[in-house]
Amino acid sequence: MNEKNIQEQYNHIVLLLKQKRLKEAQSQLQAFLWNANNWELQNRLEQAQTSYQYMLQYMKQGTEDPERHKLYTRLLAETWEIADQTRLSLLENVSSCYYIWLRKGCKYPVPVQSPGEILKELEAYTDDMAVSLLNPSDMKTINKVIERHETAQQDIALSTWGNSAWTTTEAAEAQLYLKSELISSIDLCLFTSMVTLSLIECFDARKLSWLMDAYTHADTQVNQRALVGIAIILHCHPDRISLYPDLTARLSLLDENGNFGKQLNRVYMQLLYSKETDKINKKMQEEIIPEMIKNANAVSNIMKFDLENSSEDNDRNPDWEKVINQPEFENKMREMNELQMSGADINMSTFAHLKSYPFFQKPYNWFLPFDKRHSSIVNIYGLNLDNESSTLSFILRVGNYCNSDKYSLCLMMGSLPSQQRQQMLQQMNVQGISEAMEDQINQYSQRSEQPETISNLYIHDIYRFFKLNQRRSEFRDPLKEDIALHKIPALKEILGKPELQKAIADFYFAQEHPIEALQIYLDLIDNNHADADLFQKAGYSLQKEKRYKEAIEAYRKADVLKPDHVWTIRHLAVCYRQCGDYASALEYYKKAESIQPENKNIIFAIGSCLAEQERYDEALQQFFKLDFMENNSLKAWRAIGWCSFVSGKYQQAMKHYEKVIAAKPTATDYLNAGHVAWSLGNLEKTCEYYEKSILELGGKEAFLEVFLKDKETLLKQGIASEDIPLVLDLI
Repeated sequence: MNEKNIQEQYNHIVLLLKQKRLKEAQSQLQAFLWNANNWELQNRLEQAQTSYQYMLQYMKQGTEDPERHKLYTRLLAETWEIADQTRLSLLENVSSCYYIWLRKGCKYPVPVQSPGEILKELEAYTDDMAVSLLNPSDMKTINKVIERHETAQQDIALSTWGNSAWTTTEAAEAQLYLKSELISSIDLCLFTSMVTLSLIECFDARKLSWLMDAYTHADTQVNQRALVGIAIILHCHPDRISLYPDLTARLSLLDENGNFGKQLNRVYMQLLYSKETDKINKKMQEEIIPEMIKNANAVSNIMKFDLENSSEDNDRNPDWEKVINQPEFENKMREMNELQMSGADINMSTFAHLKSYPFFQKPYNWFLPFDKRHSSIVNIYGLNLDNESSTLSFILRVGNYCNSDKYSLCLMMGSLPSQQRQQMLQQMNVQGISEAMEDQINQYSQRSEQPETISNLYIHDIYRFFKLNQRRSEFRDPLKEDIALHKIPALKEILGKPELQKAIADFYFAQEHPIEALQIYLDLIDNNHADADLFQKAGYSLQKEKRYKEAIEAYRKADVLKPDHVWTIRHLAVCYRQCGDYASALEYYKKAESIQPENKNIIFAIGSCLAEQERYDEALQQFFKLDFMENNSLKAWRAIGWCSFVSGKYQQAMKHYEKVIAAKPTATDYLNAGHVAWSLGNLEKTCEYYEKSILELGGKEAFLEVFLKDKETLLKQGIASEDIPLVLDLI
């Protein structure tokens, strides 16, 4: 069997278990297990099959058994666990991936030290280092202490990561890590990450229970890593936890006061933010490019005067945004800071190329908290990074960098020649920076210790591991999958609170994922948790999905709850217009005009609706009004030109098209001006404008496609149908 066959058979068994087809799953697993030659697993499966057969026989005989459903759930869980271990056992013979290598390394040979013995090594490190530092010039002794400590770190990292299922003894030893008062926060954080990585590879109820214990640990660095781990594991194994009543009960107990749900929801949103990293980095690099799409909608198929270029379809409710009157530079800086603190990773592209150092060749190092006494740092800067490189220390303290990026920064600086590094550091006036930004530094120092900052930066570490490490293709990457914790049955009560659901929906909404946002908004509406704001957002999401009739329904409910809100009224008008109901659209636009009589966009929209109803004289009044209010309005000139043309006012139409052509013409402007010139009998001018339109469109074929859409309009203006092919041959 190869890896593909093994995975396909395993997936089929899992599908049967998810469908609660336990007998079939056990039968398939029996055949699957036959290839593994593992007597322990075969014995476990036989016991599970026997228990299930007895249970079914008792049920058939009508025997009452109040524990039947509990037993059935336990057998589902047991069968799934056996399938997990069978899959891994088979992969040991055919796979060369890192996790299987780890798993085999943990078994053959058995590690010299148990987790409990490794814990003693880790606990001894603090005292050993303190003693060795009494003679700081004795670097040989100090390096030996550091080397012994890092060997212990490696042992616990690899043995934990590669262990697919803890025994009762191993679980008890893992508890000692949480209870120890001597183990450093760095080591406990690393252990927590390894438990998470092991769980991603293979579900283990004991490890997940340990993460729940770690979440209650007093050290914020530890409990936030555990919380992120819980969120990721619940995503990776959404159907497993419900098979373990003790785990579901523990989740409920953790959320007894509602705080766990809030914290989990916050991490949930940070994980979702991490999925936006590529988009965020692209935005940072490209957002200042002027007019990314220029004249993209120059050729209008609905109207001839920029109606499609109206921003009404995409304008968000200003009530949803924080309006701050600050200079543009400050606004941009503030936006970057908000992105960063809300979970967006703005440093990924900067540090992506700095992950090739030997330090990162050990996969577990990607999860190691920054340690100034790690050998990779000590070998470059000695023991006094703060004193010998105060500028770098300052950057590490103030910069909002994850641990992985801190190591990258130090290693990059260390790779420079000593003289060049000193020159670079001297160019940074730390004293000046410190004095100028003292308040900001203090604020950041406080913020960096907050749970939301810690979990946020830890997720950045996780993101880098799955996206950048050399063996990334060998790992399951949860961050490239659709994460939907609120849909997991075991979390229904914890994350199902309206305020938490709304927070997730608002995140999707803000990140322009209308489908995901809409689903939650509609659930909240169905459960009677809606207010005017929610109906507005639901309507907007439906509008973005072009479900205009449903959007109208939502907007009308918002209008009832919050009457005379101009944004709602305008979007009702837009949706009616998109449905072709121009009379209703006009009604709402006029209502909006009564609230904002000087709003130029509303005036233009009113004229557009009148024109759609062929009420051209009334439409022209609106467009002339707009032209009076707004100097040199190309939008108004185009609208006046087209309405004048279709109502037979050719001289007036030509006057305004000539103004447009003298300013900033498009292919459509030349086309329309050609139509007007033809109606005036000036074929020479007609051909001149048409030829310019052809040049703008890039060829005659494109021109003909647009031209023929106007054929009926030309015929209505008295152009003879037999003249059309002749004129087309003239150009």
